[in-house]
Amino acid sequence: MASAVQATPRPTPAQTAPGQNLTSTASEPRVATDSSPAISAPEINVTDTALIFEGGGMRAACTAPVVAGLVRENINFGWVGGVSAGSSHTVNYLSRDPLRARKSFVDFGADPNLGSLGTWLRGKGAFNSDYIYHHTSNPGEALPLDWQMYRRNPAQFAIGAFCADTGDTVYWGRDDIASFDGLLDRVQASSTMPIFMPPVHHDGRTYVDGALGPTGGIALDAARAAGFDKFIVVLSRPRDYVKPRFRAGAAARLAFRRFPAVPAALAARPEHYNRTRAELFELERAGRAYVFAPTGLTVSNQERDVAKLAQSYAEGAAQFRSEVDAIREFVGLARPAQA
Repeated sequence: MASAVQATPRPTPAQTAPGQNLTSTASEPRVATDSSPAISAPEINVTDTALIFEGGGMRAACTAPVVAGLVRENINFGWVGGVSAGSSHTVNYLSRDPLRARKSFVDFGADPNLGSLGTWLRGKGAFNSDYIYHHTSNPGEALPLDWQMYRRNPAQFAIGAFCADTGDTVYWGRDDIASFDGLLDRVQASSTMPIFMPPVHHDGRTYVDGALGPTGGIALDAARAAGFDKFIVVLSRPRDYVKPRFRAGAAARLAFRRFPAVPAALAARPEHYNRTRAELFELERAGRAYVFAPTGLTVSNQERDVAKLAQSYAEGAAQFRSEVDAIREFVGLARPAQA
């Protein structure tokens, strides 16, 4: 088990950057199938810039339209990274599914199986993570995932989680994931909010939300380790946001008494998060980063009100439309000629 990614070459149109080989792959028997006709793989047209999605639980409703918009605009990055809800964005981007991007953070809020106080008291989490990540993504379920499109997409990626046993952040890439279940396991591990969701056990290790890592849940470290020095970063908090100091309470210390690295990381997260954001804005001023930070409604990470989620999505979509030309300019893509 490795705790840091190794630098890899910057991708070219014919060869994208290798994934991070950071964990062994356990037996992963289930593979989703679909009846859709074969779809050609997207052509990578952005090779010198990494795409990074921040998480934020249901707050990612405001950034889901960026996923949808990039797919519809045919802006195809050779490398994408995400943590927590950003890992769901990463998978939706790789599977090129604008509708799933929206449903995951808007319509899904109304799903009666999403979670409740009852599921939390039964040990399944305030968000029912087993249902969310293992009973919604097959054909015919609430959020079917196009596994075949994911497999055909040549882009490399990194999905990050926090190892409760060691206190290390682990990033998984394409080379680490052999099956549909294996992909969902990693997304679940990356997205498991401490206290609100039960930890995930995988390959003999225990994992919680990747946002507890040293960059505060923004996969800038993974992108740099993959060889990038130019970034598009999609944040789920406004530009003026500063995360307040946090002290891990007795509940966190009790819940993770076997994993003291978790409450320690919870306490350190505001400092890590604020430092990474400050670095991003400095990179932006230097012309090495484009930062998409929401200007409209942002909701809480546990929001279930579909009307509020839909409003947040709509405002994020309007912002993306206003910024897409600047995004294209940053990555060197001309706007397609009008038919």
